[in-house]
Amino acid sequence: MPDNRLPSKFQSWVLASRPKTLLASVVPVVVGSALAISENKFVWLYSLIALCCSLFIQIGTNFVNDLYDFLKGADNEKRKGPLRVLANGFISVKEMKVASVVVFLAAFLLGLILVYTGGKIVLIIGVLSIIAGIAYTAGPYPLAYHGLGDIFVFLFFGFVGTVGTYYVQAHNFSVLSFLVSIPVGALVTNILVVNNYRDVEEDRAANKHTLAVILGRTFTQYQYIFLLILSFLVPCILFFKYEFRFWIFLPFLTFPLAVKLVKMLFTLDGLELNKTLELSAKLSAIFGLLFSIGLAL
Repeated sequence: MPDNRLPSKFQSWVLASRPKTLLASVVPVVVGSALAISENKFVWLYSLIALCCSLFIQIGTNFVNDLYDFLKGADNEKRKGPLRVLANGFISVKEMKVASVVVFLAAFLLGLILVYTGGKIVLIIGVLSIIAGIAYTAGPYPLAYHGLGDIFVFLFFGFVGTVGTYYVQAHNFSVLSFLVSIPVGALVTNILVVNNYRDVEEDRAANKHTLAVILGRTFTQYQYIFLLILSFLVPCILFFKYEFRFWIFLPFLTFPLAVKLVKMLFTLDGLELNKTLELSAKLSAIFGLLFSIGLAL
């Protein structure tokens, strides 16, 4: 008889997409669009397409990550994080490979609309994003296994996602577009920082050399603090140098949560850090939303 406690195939695919992480691909689009709004360059259709492409690329990255962490032995019975569908037998390796191709192909085909309006630069951005999503855990030199995961997340969820969204609407790059991408990338990177901090021992055993494994737990704790400081510094620069209105300080409403997270990182361990991970994701989303409002007003 079937085990009713097991998730259905649809539920398994939802689990594989890691829905709680998907806000990380929404925030760059929202912030980039908010800057476009502030300059009267906003195009809702291009923003919507950019959002869909961003979501597809992240889902595809999550699928590939699930696949290759399973194949390399990083996902096993000692895992402290959420369930992984391959490790638990909910989805087969063949199914995951096919799904990864389908999702990345959907991102590419949809992105061609933006290429039509934005030109070759948009094509290059899109192709590099897909390649990087695959190379995060796959290929001959998987980024996440060689201490480059943090840089990947900062660049693609920060600079590429935010600046790319702004570019497809404004058709130009600006210092401001790069500047506003910094807190986006920093706070999304902090989600990975907590994840790697929690999994140091398991990653070391699986020969997964994250920055936390290479440089240690103490470095990782202060890396988290540095990225927080960097995030809260940007609104100050925008206010004093670029004369944005006082609304740009709205993200400071999240400061008490940031302080709480630092305390948690220094006092919790093991499975307890799953709560820190969840709250770090919420901080990224709430900060991004308030930051976008501050930019647009």
